[in-house]
Amino acid sequence: MTENQSCEFPQSNPTEDEIRDILENYTTVAVVGLSDKPERDSHRVAKYLKEHGYTVVPVNPARSEILGEKSYPDLSSIPQQIDIVDIFRNIDAIPGIVDEAIKIKAKVVWMQLGLAHDESAQKAREAGLVAIQSKCMKIEYAKLLA
Repeated sequence: MTENQSCEFPQSNPTEDEIRDILENYTTVAVVGLSDKPERDSHRVAKYLKEHGYTVVPVNPARSEILGEKSYPDLSSIPQQIDIVDIFRNIDAIPGIVDEAIKIKAKVVWMQLGLAHDESAQKAREAGLVAIQSKCMKIEYAKLLA
């Protein structure tokens, strides 16, 4: 791995109460890197979120539809307001995704379990977004709301 691809340990994350509040109040989720393969984590998480009332918007330029939802090539192509940008991409893609999340005025950038990029998280926070690193939405939902 190059220096930019090494996994960091998150310097900070919201509290459990703050995460619970996000999960209860922000329901439109763009899943960046959503796979159409049922065995992939992104697919399982997105399916779970849909089953629990979230609006899931797939972001995958290689697919036109995933989980019965229209897929978009990037965040900027999505016509509706996005609350949470849930990232399932390599570490080196995170800075660009965070820039797009800021541009579309998302409320939360959520880096999935195993993904942390402190510089991008700080940039998101400075732009007024909440940044969550190395946590899984499905696990957090099951722990805090189920």
